[in-house]
Amino acid sequence: MALELELQQLDLRYESLRVRSAARLKKLVASIAEVGQRTPIAVVSSDEDRTRDVVIDGFVRVRAMRRLRRDTIGAIRWDLTELEALLLQRSLRASRGETSLEQAWLLGELRRRFDLSEEELARHFDRGQSWVSRRLALVRVLPDSVQESIREGRIASHAATKYLVPLARASRDDCESMARAIAEHSLSSRDAGLLYAGWRDGDLATRERLLADPLLFLRVRRALDEEAKDAVSPREGLLKDATVISATARRARQRLSGGVLQVLTALDYEGLFAALHLAETEIRRLVEVLRESQAKGGGNARREHPRGDPQAA
Repeated sequence: MALELELQQLDLRYESLRVRSAARLKKLVASIAEVGQRTPIAVVSSDEDRTRDVVIDGFVRVRAMRRLRRDTIGAIRWDLTELEALLLQRSLRASRGETSLEQAWLLGELRRRFDLSEEELARHFDRGQSWVSRRLALVRVLPDSVQESIREGRIASHAATKYLVPLARASRDDCESMARAIAEHSLSSRDAGLLYAGWRDGDLATRERLLADPLLFLRVRRALDEEAKDAVSPREGLLKDATVISATARRARQRLSGGVLQVLTALDYEGLFAALHLAETEIRRLVEVLRESQAKGGGNARREHPRGDPQAA
């Protein structure tokens, strides 16, 4: 049976075990404002004080009700100990997906608050002891400030696990600097990966510049990627250049019929003849080199079959 509990009386000691989502909170606030609270939160009586209700599930609903300035919230009270409730809630939530850091936070809390060994944690989570050790290592390695940014949803858990954890193992200070940049500028996981790769592959000076201005590094990195994407082979480039030369000459000749000849000055003619003479010289040299190469049968000078089988025409 659902209860009505005072929001200010709730014990939220386990709220820090979850990653927050501003988008999810906003959506829930709108839903509750329109149709009311549909799902009660889950609480248990505190192990230390049976008169105190400890929230096990429904932290987003609690924040939503506070945002709406409500005084009470619908709840159900599980007749379980805190440990039993946390393990039950975790098994229910696992089907909806949980991040590796949320797993690590829960493991750390269970170990600290209930004095469980890694072997006992492994049994409760139906995992190997090595899995438990790896998860707990995430919490030990990442600086507290970085973990707080992850909890607040300012850094994606995936990006933190994949990039910030190995960075923290190498340099906690650099990890904190990069995490601040990711959080402050709302960088994507892809951008976080680019920053980490640049730090990992760079020398000391490169790392200092990257951390001093991460946005500049990302702009340069993207520009280089675009350049590489647009790069063509020498053969493709030569064919394209020849086409551009032809098209440019044709476009210039077409301009002559637009009345431009009537407005050209003597200085204009001098400039045009100088430029065209230079172009004529370069084109003649280009043709000579190509004819020499063709005469010598250099490269694949024979005409290629459309299917790629080089045959004499």
